[in-house]
Amino acid sequence: MSGAGRTGTRKGLGDDVTTSSAAGVFDRTHRLTTAGLLMLITFVAFESMAVATAMPTAVTELDGLAWYGWPFSAYLVASVFGMVVGGDLDDRRGSRAALLAGATTFAAGLLAGGLAGHMAMFVAARAIQGVGGGIIAVSLYVVAGRAYRPALRPRLFAAFSAAWVLPALVGPLLAGLITTHAGWRWVFLGILPLIALGLALLLPALRRFGAPEGATAPGSARRWSALLAGAGVAALQYAGQRLDSLAPVVAVVGVTALVAGLRPLLPQGTVRARSGLPAVIGARGLLAGSFFGMDALLPLSLTALHGYSPTTAGIPLTAGALGWALASQWQGRRPDVARVVLLRAGFLLLAAGVAGTALVAVPGLPGWPSYLTWGVAGLGMGLGMPSLSVLLLEQSPEERRGADSAAFQIADVTASALCVGVVGVLVAASTASLLTLPAAVLLAVAVLTAIALVGAWLAPRAGAPAAVPDPAIPATTLRAS
Repeated sequence: MSGAGRTGTRKGLGDDVTTSSAAGVFDRTHRLTTAGLLMLITFVAFESMAVATAMPTAVTELDGLAWYGWPFSAYLVASVFGMVVGGDLDDRRGSRAALLAGATTFAAGLLAGGLAGHMAMFVAARAIQGVGGGIIAVSLYVVAGRAYRPALRPRLFAAFSAAWVLPALVGPLLAGLITTHAGWRWVFLGILPLIALGLALLLPALRRFGAPEGATAPGSARRWSALLAGAGVAALQYAGQRLDSLAPVVAVVGVTALVAGLRPLLPQGTVRARSGLPAVIGARGLLAGSFFGMDALLPLSLTALHGYSPTTAGIPLTAGALGWALASQWQGRRPDVARVVLLRAGFLLLAAGVAGTALVAVPGLPGWPSYLTWGVAGLGMGLGMPSLSVLLLEQSPEERRGADSAAFQIADVTASALCVGVVGVLVAASTASLLTLPAAVLLAVAVLTAIALVGAWLAPRAGAPAAVPDPAIPATTLRAS
């Protein structure tokens, strides 16, 4: 059965364009869409990188140092809710309406944050930003599926990776300069006109994308589930920051809320990595969890164990970002290589990179080898993440692409938060003298490497599942088709 017949939807722009080899993501058909998408990604990424730099100054001025973690948690919890809202909007009203809602909400959060006069208002503004950011994150994937034919998607996701790398390289430095010379509020307010520019480029190009045929109106239960899952993530993060008698209780509550919230939001079989779409979404969680768990620990390890300055300790993260971008660009030029093969290679490179960071905890060895090992981990992400994005769009029918893209993003966020939480517990145990810091690092490396190796083992399941013959269709008809 053909893809169009399987989904029962009308063709998108990506299906109508010429299939000539000259076509690309910046050709006449796609250039406005691509430019708008990349601008939105760049500015949302810059804000996410820059806010950590501006946050100490912001909370000090707002007399909210005791609330320091809340702006981060508020964004995280709200983004899970926004992902579900974005998926529902995309499936019910189309990509143009969803992106307009996401960008408008994100801009409203920026404005409220830049004008906040009290810490409570600032936290609320970060939550509004999170809802908008979650909607945008999902809509990007839906637009990629509707506006670009399959042969162009590896190149598009390579461009997406590049749009994230630039803010990773210059975002913290630029935010520091803005905070020092103009004030922390301009880290938020200064992005507003740039978001508007990206939206102005993108919306006219998406005029053709209305609601997919066959889409059904979502119920409110999914949104309540998203709030429950987000609250579970926040509870687990909070539990990981403390080692007292209350921490296990908070952790149990968090796990219960997270499991109950995720059950309706993820495809059935995701936890078991059932072949097909569930394995694609599960692999996204494994890949993100392993990488970002170690990404959070590595600078601390270099600072505490080797006396590196914050700037020097951040160099491996830059190496990882560059490796991610290089590998992503390479895979974009190799559409002939099976995505499942690239995914397995990505997991293996990630496992090697994470395992290599164990060297930072070995007494007598220098910390600089992590500059190389984390670049290897970045190569793994550059192969794995775009490959998973391509597999998602191949296997998700258009009338469910919004919901499936939301599940994809939710798996990323929740797995990352869980792995960072595990790292936080181990670090907290070292500060309480239950472990030495080198032992905590080695334990974290072992756990995160094992996660990457499990992903490599499960990677073949992310390919499309074998077709199951319909007993109502004669075998001769199947062979003819």
